[in-house]
Amino acid sequence: MTTNQKAYLALGVVCLVWGTTYLGMRIGVQTFPPLLFSGIRHTVAGLSLFIFLLTTRKLAKISWRDFSRQAIPGVLMIGLGNGLVGWSERYIPSGLAALIVSIMPVYVVAINYFSGIDTRLLNRNRLVGLLLGCLGIGLIFRDNVQDLANPDYFKGVLVSFGACLSWASGSIYVKQKPTATNALINSAIQLTSGGLVLLLGGFLFDNLQEIDTVSAQSIYALIYLILFGSLLAYMCFLYALKRLHVELVSIYAYINPFIALILGSLVLGESITWITGLALLTTLSGVWYLSKSYSATPRMAVK
Repeated sequence: MTTNQKAYLALGVVCLVWGTTYLGMRIGVQTFPPLLFSGIRHTVAGLSLFIFLLTTRKLAKISWRDFSRQAIPGVLMIGLGNGLVGWSERYIPSGLAALIVSIMPVYVVAINYFSGIDTRLLNRNRLVGLLLGCLGIGLIFRDNVQDLANPDYFKGVLVSFGACLSWASGSIYVKQKPTATNALINSAIQLTSGGLVLLLGGFLFDNLQEIDTVSAQSIYALIYLILFGSLLAYMCFLYALKRLHVELVSIYAYINPFIALILGSLVLGESITWITGLALLTTLSGVWYLSKSYSATPRMAVK
């Protein structure tokens, strides 16, 4: 199997496994303080990787420069990104959280383009893909617009959008600030740094008295998320991100909602209407157009 094929396989794992993590987070944060839940998840996963690297003598000497370049996206993607999505799922359905995160490729394209990082012209396929992605998000809110009057629900939606922006920023930072360290070391640093930030946030802002009433289901969800959502899928994500274009890797955010909505409906009874189905078809069409636009796009002259 070629390196490129391995990268696409890793991306497939990310699309599948991270689609299930929305259900896991929704179950977990119902009885577990949400920031503390995500903090434990990622810190345990990160420290487990460090222990593995130490025992197998694969932990190479890490410079402060390389460490900081991995800690920053760890805070952005794990701490402010994934952790706040989990927090928001106390107030909004898991499928809706996944659909909001699916706007992430739009953030990636916009940040890259307007910051001058990616000076390629926005061709027709890319514009159509972005518009379809935004339209899909608009369609899903048609079913939930009345819920926006609920302050907690509205807060959960806003936090999800902010978390998505933070994840997109971290993804771009990783791509623009490469290091000589391998994917395992990068994963360990990012998971641990983001997890520690979440632990601090949990002790400062969570209601820690809820720990006394944590359910067995929340514990099972935590174990699943540590092993598969953090360890397996996150390493696959970084592997794919290092070898594929950041905008291509970001299409997992369009695939995840499909899986999250189905699981949310089957396990938690979250509603799926014909509008939801139309939104999924619209966003998946956006994936197709975005993927098609990556083949050959001329670069704008930089003056």
